[in-house]
Amino acid sequence: MYRRLGVLIFLAFIFKVSYSQINASDSVISAFMPSISYSYQIPGGDLAKQYGNNSTIGGGFKYKTSHNWLWSLDANFIFGNKIKNSDSILRMVYTNDEYIIDGNGTYALYSLYERGYNITFSTGKILPVLMVNPNSGLMITAGVGLLLHRMKIDNQHKTAPQMVDDYARGYDRLTGGVSVTEFIGYFYMGNSKLLNFYAGFEFVQGFTKSQRDWIFDEMRKDNSNHLDLFYGIKVGWILPIYNRAPEKYYYN
Repeated sequence: MYRRLGVLIFLAFIFKVSYSQINASDSVISAFMPSISYSYQIPGGDLAKQYGNNSTIGGGFKYKTSHNWLWSLDANFIFGNKIKNSDSILRMVYTNDEYIIDGNGTYALYSLYERGYNITFSTGKILPVLMVNPNSGLMITAGVGLLLHRMKIDNQHKTAPQMVDDYARGYDRLTGGVSVTEFIGYFYMGNSKLLNFYAGFEFVQGFTKSQRDWIFDEMRKDNSNHLDLFYGIKVGWILPIYNRAPEKYYYN
């Protein structure tokens, strides 16, 4: 009996010290991956008539399958400070010197910004191109989503009544609609759960319309369709979450 027990303990010890652990460097793994990202974008189409270059910062959730397919849900906050035609948009509330008089009879302090959101659901694949391990390589994705953008009027202390609340909405050019997004770049997943990233080029096409009932400076409702384009460089950091890989045992 003791001899059999000793053999079992010995075999268990051999199995324990001789297994090979599968990891991200030698096996394709599936993983749930929260992510954060930053983009620098150049506008095109109708968007370029109103705004300059902008940035986005976002977060999302990705899932990578054991066949290197990717599924993603991302939300990106759009921000910029270049408004190209603000003097035309606000001409109805400007003085001859292009100032705005507030409720106290003094010059109003205000700033104009580009603000928006792009929420996207996408899918794609990691291809074995320039791969350093089975979980890295060329990343190609495409998705659809919702795009919204507007000109934010930041009237300090809201002292100018002609630029706050419902009045501000008449000038802010809130525009929204369906967006299509494509990305091509490089995806890297290492053994360390901290050193994982992707970087590449992102292209966004927005098929949008005005979301306001009336455009004050044009004295009409904007019923036209818009094509809003973004071209940019995007980088992201991911945190893979996955279970320990199964153990392999080798018998001699």
